[in-house]
Amino acid sequence: AAPRALLCGLLAAVTVTVAEGGRALPQLSDDIPFRVNWPGTEFSLPTSGVLYKEDNFIIMTTVDKEKYKCILPLIASGNEEEEKDYKGPTPGELLEPLFKQSSCSYRIESYWTYEVCHGKHIRQYHEEKETGQKINIQEYYLGNMMIKNPLSEPDQEEKENPKESAKEIPTKNIEGQMTPYYPVEMGNGTPCSLRQNLPRSSTVMYICHPEAKHEILSVAEVTTCEYEVVILTPLLCNHPKYRFRASPVNDIFCQSLPGSPLKPHNLEQLEKQQEMMKTPFRRVKEEETHSTKEEKFSSIHKPVAVGSHQLLTVGTTHISKLTDEQLIKEFLSGSYCFHGGVGWWKYEFCYGKYVHQYHEDKESGKTSVVVGTWSKEEHIEWSRKNAARTYYLREDGTQTVRMVSHFYGNGDVCDLTDKPRQVTVKLKCKESDSPHAVTIYMLEPHSCQYILGVESPVICKILDTADEYGLLSVPS
Repeated sequence: AAPRALLCGLLAAVTVTVAEGGRALPQLSDDIPFRVNWPGTEFSLPTSGVLYKEDNFIIMTTVDKEKYKCILPLIASGNEEEEKDYKGPTPGELLEPLFKQSSCSYRIESYWTYEVCHGKHIRQYHEEKETGQKINIQEYYLGNMMIKNPLSEPDQEEKENPKESAKEIPTKNIEGQMTPYYPVEMGNGTPCSLRQNLPRSSTVMYICHPEAKHEILSVAEVTTCEYEVVILTPLLCNHPKYRFRASPVNDIFCQSLPGSPLKPHNLEQLEKQQEMMKTPFRRVKEEETHSTKEEKFSSIHKPVAVGSHQLLTVGTTHISKLTDEQLIKEFLSGSYCFHGGVGWWKYEFCYGKYVHQYHEDKESGKTSVVVGTWSKEEHIEWSRKNAARTYYLREDGTQTVRMVSHFYGNGDVCDLTDKPRQVTVKLKCKESDSPHAVTIYMLEPHSCQYILGVESPVICKILDTADEYGLLSVPS
């Protein structure tokens, strides 16, 4: 975000005229950060995140008579006005298709698989298959839907009593930002022995995410046998009170009018001076190592992370320009690395080489931590005590590999344990509309002992090549 001093200096150097159709400027507040962008004349307003309207602008004239049309974000009173005027479907009505489709969402973690069948039940289960025997399933229901229509009650109140609609919507800390959610309560789960056999219960929190496909972001046991399940869904995004906020920073887009430069001359000079002052004191950055392969990554959306110590990050990346065969060969050779993560830490996974977490900063360069390094011998030793392959049974009675797990030890020493970090990488098949999608998430069930989940249609193509140690090869 632009420093407040720079923004105030910029505003002080111009004469502000509110054009016809524009709005009066709201009072400046330190609680609301802004960033001024200079996109030029060819520009499309963002369609998600902070809201904008074409008529919400001011004309700014600098002391040098340079003119700019600055489109302002709809914050505070703007949002409240839109929410007040909203006459569209209630959040329950927006989610209704998800419940009518009888669809289920899944999340695979280190031991448990979580199944959320929307409007019906939440189940956690673990499957074990012994040679020549049926699959043994250990399972618990974390909640069942007890009422006839799970979405009717709160919405009915809202329609019958307008005052109800003014009630404050609950929020949860998602990626450091308080995010509104729509709760659905589910009770009558498997009895809990730790609570006098009271049934387990859950709150399912539906939050808006424009690019999501109803994924389970997290499952947390908030108190004994009571759970919170967060679901990402695009269905809520049409309701202004639940709309996805892409960034806590409010962008102001200033387009130059005919005869004016892209950015004010005085501001250009000021930025150059600041850059020259910084240069002598800046630490030498880590050498850039981006290969042409890494440039083939393009983020399809800003992934989301939950503010708990267990789930660190979840994110999706799309890969392009490589054929399946090329991608598989380069991935298995370790020359094509997967990247993921949001927030402070990002993650790099190079198959058969290492897992790194890193942070890049314009000022201080790149900070990197080795989470784990590959040793075939150590992995084989680990696989003798742990399941390197897990299976599921097809309808025709044959079995196929569902997931392989690889051990990467010998990471950087952990301050909390005085032992090297280590990570179990779980490679899973995940179908997607895009054949080259990759989803990566990081868990830390124990201090400095991690689980890296990597899910992709690409992995679907090589899972069945796994040997007894879970090691993969190029399909023949």
